[in-house]
Amino acid sequence: MEFADVVRRRRMVRDYDPDRPVPPEVRERLLAHAIRAPSAGFTQGWAFLVLEWAADRELFWSVTASDALPHPPGRDAWLTRMRRAPLLVVPLSSKDAYLDRYAEPDKGWTDRDEARWPVPYWDVDAGMAALMVLLTAVDEGLGACLFGIPAERVDAFRGAFGIPTTHRPVGVVSVGYPGDGDRRSPSLRRGRRGVDEVVHRGRW
Repeated sequence: MEFADVVRRRRMVRDYDPDRPVPPEVRERLLAHAIRAPSAGFTQGWAFLVLEWAADRELFWSVTASDALPHPPGRDAWLTRMRRAPLLVVPLSSKDAYLDRYAEPDKGWTDRDEARWPVPYWDVDAGMAALMVLLTAVDEGLGACLFGIPAERVDAFRGAFGIPTTHRPVGVVSVGYPGDGDRRSPSLRRGRRGVDEVVHRGRW
């Protein structure tokens, strides 16, 4: 598929065919492309939790989508469709990896002062890796969606999967073949903002 087509076809898919697993070779290409994302100082401070076995995915949903939490309108249907995804990839960022990297001789920030960073590039870079997964999924004829773990459920997620405190989940990418019930998000009715609306040339 041409790259321009991949970009145009990329969208968030929220319903999956539960009877079509992601082939192992495709899964490995998703991950191989993820680590080709750029990273500040070539730190590569990301990590990826891959959940493809049914028991692991069910554990994920049980600790991140607790029935004890209030459900906004439409959430039940959304969760039912999302739970069908045969593959979940959780990109995690490591702030310590970046602070350590920039304390090395070729960078020279020996104090590891987090205030030196204008934005948390550890999260930015993990997000770029997630985008690589999303784009690769399109190129492979799959659907994918990036969504977040509710803040109040992150600790439960950490405990369930042994995630060290040095790493933070920046989201979750669900991957699979689109299901028959996948529908365009109502949010798309807002319309896509055009280049002239968001680009400022020369100055604001």
